[in-house]
Amino acid sequence: MTTIQTTSFTVNGRTYQPPARPVVVICLDGSADEYFDAALARGRMPNFQRMSVTGYRGFARGALPSFTNVNNASIVTGVLPSVHGIGGNFFYDTTSGEEVMMNSAKFLRCETIFPAAARAGRKVAVVTAKEKLRDIFASGLLELGGIAFSSEKASQAAKATHGIDCVEALVGQPTPAIYSGEASLYVFRAGVALIERGLADFVYLSTTDFMQHKFAPDAPEAVEFYAGIDEQLGLLLKLGAVIGLTADHGMNSKRKADGSPNVIYLESELTKKFGLGFRVILPITDPYVAHHGALGSFAVVHLPATMTTDGKDGVLRFLNHLSGVTEVYGNNAAEKLELPADRLGDIVVISGRDVVLGRTPEYHDLKAIASGLRSHGGRYEEMVPFLLSERLKPEYAAKVHGDPRNFDIFDFTCNGAAI
Repeated sequence: MTTIQTTSFTVNGRTYQPPARPVVVICLDGSADEYFDAALARGRMPNFQRMSVTGYRGFARGALPSFTNVNNASIVTGVLPSVHGIGGNFFYDTTSGEEVMMNSAKFLRCETIFPAAARAGRKVAVVTAKEKLRDIFASGLLELGGIAFSSEKASQAAKATHGIDCVEALVGQPTPAIYSGEASLYVFRAGVALIERGLADFVYLSTTDFMQHKFAPDAPEAVEFYAGIDEQLGLLLKLGAVIGLTADHGMNSKRKADGSPNVIYLESELTKKFGLGFRVILPITDPYVAHHGALGSFAVVHLPATMTTDGKDGVLRFLNHLSGVTEVYGNNAAEKLELPADRLGDIVVISGRDVVLGRTPEYHDLKAIASGLRSHGGRYEEMVPFLLSERLKPEYAAKVHGDPRNFDIFDFTCNGAAI
């Protein structure tokens, strides 16, 4: 049997002491806790149930905005967005005057955990459903012999660029469609195969939230999907893995009583009230518009260049009294929301549990969400599941009664498991 290295390593101010067993950290994209409860109530997640009893099941607070890139970047660096620099899926670069997707490692301002683990002798592999995250996860890893690929582009994985080839042969299945539950289950199957073949012993698995956007927790399709996840958890446990599981964000219905999307078109509202010159940025924006139609519960407002301080105060008052808006931040946004100030606008707006924020009616293609809108981004999707397969050491059992964050999951998995 191959010896698994237990050398400690330090990155971004945290020291990790991984056990002599495979370490698997999972980010179940969009997994509000209700999805687990629905599947558990129907007896479809016995492995998850066993982990909850013999290990630890609770909640952790994610980073805001409760979007994919922000929280995945926090999880894989172990630090706040204000430190790692990625404050959304999308932002307005005031220097270049362009609206930019933050799906590249060039936006990271610190190292991820993965190169440090590789230098300490761990066999590191990262599998993501969404190709957009691969570059961030692969940063500094491939040159150290690590592996990073997506299920979305599994067929295109090559040794020189992904650290592995012939992924479809490894998994035993063809590349899945990204708009499917299979895109996430493929991530799990790949993780299992990598550990079985001895190709990895330090693994990060990040899924996609297509199913959660499309189906409520008690929908038969969602329950079946989580049953499939549970089967893969069982295989990981049989391989001796120490598992840490969390999510990047939760998910809620964002519909009116008649089923139509419950949208506040901020740019339209501001223009109607104050005139032209506003630019509203929706950080949920990414290549996967069929998920959400670029509608989420968090928006950034860039004010007209000529607007005075009094004018800004008027905008803040107007937004604070807008029905459906729950939080508004001005100059204190970066500090209060723990975000990089230079990648933020003038005002941040967060909406209620059943409300999303848009730009203008013309900007959004609502046909993409004709079957109903489920989305995220705000305070109501901030609390996420936090699960460990092992019981916690006393000091970590005490920490969970404080304010654990989803980006503490590598710390808990490597350092907090009482093995």
